[in-house]
Amino acid sequence: MKSLIVIIGICLTSFSMLAQEQLYFNPLYVPHTDTTLVFTPKDYSMASGKKYPVMYLLHGCGATYRQWNTIINVQKYADAYGFIIVCPDGLKDSWYVNSPRKQMSKFEDFFFKDLYPAIKQKYRVEEEQVFITGICSGGHGALSLFAKRPELFRSAGSSGGVVDLSVESANASLQNILGSGESDVLRKFSVINNVGKLAASQKEIIFDCGTEDVNYEANNDFRRRCDELKVKATYISQPGKHDKAYWQKSIKVQFDFFKRIVRDI
Repeated sequence: MKSLIVIIGICLTSFSMLAQEQLYFNPLYVPHTDTTLVFTPKDYSMASGKKYPVMYLLHGCGATYRQWNTIINVQKYADAYGFIIVCPDGLKDSWYVNSPRKQMSKFEDFFFKDLYPAIKQKYRVEEEQVFITGICSGGHGALSLFAKRPELFRSAGSSGGVVDLSVESANASLQNILGSGESDVLRKFSVINNVGKLAASQKEIIFDCGTEDVNYEANNDFRRRCDELKVKATYISQPGKHDKAYWQKSIKVQFDFFKRIVRDI
């Protein structure tokens, strides 16, 4: 059963009617209605029949679907790069996984069974050019979702991502989703322990981390595992913290990376 979608269009400019839309999904897999922002490029309404690559941007732990618009001007990115950009709500602390503890916290199911098909149906999506990236828990979520269903994506990324969930083992929101002291569960869900799935996809990924980020050493370990299994990965280590200032710089690099992939095909 598909959830009902309610759509509100927002006129942003005279050139781009409905450049930003807000979608609401009934809670079939998550505890309450999920709100998703969708940004279309400025020429979307005028270019009938033209299809566009899609970028899913996942926010960090404790935030909402609005976080990305506090970091960058998402509409400007959609216009400049020619992507349809989708910003779903991770329900603050879903960690973008199917919780083994909470029946109504199945973000993975929501993403693949509700959100992804709805975007594909409603918008003119270039199906071979779907990308996903995120920050903090959203970085882990992006790589994890990509590893689960690589055939649905062209590439994936992470910026300051919690690639090893054991780093956040004391985090109350993570304990709420995966349990307290469940080290085996943390290992099972951590993308750092699922690098083999990334290697099997034979697709490129990009990830980065600031040297002052609490996740820095875990990202270095993740790079080493990618190298060992010959994952086609670009890793960027650079000065920076786990904060807005860092992500404002890093996300542009990732968009440039994904745009290059679009042009190469």
